[in-house]
Amino acid sequence: MKKELNTITTIEQLKGEHDLVLTLCSRIRKGLHHNIKTQRIRNYVEWFRAQYLEPHFELEKKYIFPILGNNVRVKRALAYHRRIIRLLTCSCEDIKVLNLLEEELATLIRFEERTLYHRINQVATPSMLQELQQHFIRIPYNDDNWKDQFWNEES
Repeated sequence: MKKELNTITTIEQLKGEHDLVLTLCSRIRKGLHHNIKTQRIRNYVEWFRAQYLEPHFELEKKYIFPILGNNVRVKRALAYHRRIIRLLTCSCEDIKVLNLLEEELATLIRFEERTLYHRINQVATPSMLQELQQHFIRIPYNDDNWKDQFWNEES
């Protein structure tokens, strides 16, 4: 019973982390829908990448994926990570790239929550879950002071 409580707590925390990524997806969609200049959207995406997404990916590689071992699910998640990083580091301001980035991020989140987290519930030991809990608290995130909140604009 104790493992189930730890698993639920850890998984809920991980899903909370993913909610931030889904918020980014929503903001990209809103910005594109309201014809916001792509550079404004890109500036926020760059900030989000550096402040949150890259550290989040690193934590997943270091603490989540090893629980599952080197299997097809982990390889798929890592492939998503690589594609997303390529889209994030693309210097172009093309609307298609932003659309693709938003789609890839949302697909990654769905895959991780439906497939990887389900598997973690099955195989993680209490000590693994405790280590996850300790490390996933550490990514600070606050965009309240982001001055260009383009997602609140109407065109």
